[in-house]
Amino acid sequence: MTSAPLIIAIGGDHAGLPLKAILQEALAAAGHSLIDVGTNASASVDYPDYAHQVATAVEQGRARFGVLVCGSGIGMQIAANRHAGIRATVLHSTTEARLSRQHNDANIACFGARLTGPEVALDALQVFLATAFEGGRHQRRIDKINPTAA
Repeated sequence: MTSAPLIIAIGGDHAGLPLKAILQEALAAAGHSLIDVGTNASASVDYPDYAHQVATAVEQGRARFGVLVCGSGIGMQIAANRHAGIRATVLHSTTEARLSRQHNDANIACFGARLTGPEVALDALQVFLATAFEGGRHQRRIDKINPTAA
């Protein structure tokens, strides 16, 4: 992982636990500070509980980015995107990681442990964290997602 040290909130459900552990290890090895909201056990849990905790940490500014892992990544993405200012995206490639940051200013990376292997997830996460938002015409579009109160 190559980028300046960041504070990253990370969470996952029971299906995402093995991939979450791999991503956590790589993030810590790269010098990032982690807010681990769990789960850290294989017992069945409800993914929204972890998605909301990670999204809240990002929403409140306690973490710059979030990482969520479940079986498909989809449930985590849906739950996290219920929070204002959160732009969570499911990643399957470095191209998606780059474009989600450049064009959408995504701030939570979601992974499906049953659909995306560790090497691809590690590569995509590295690109996600290292890619800057381009702003410009993309900011206008982001503003339309979460319009401010008049």
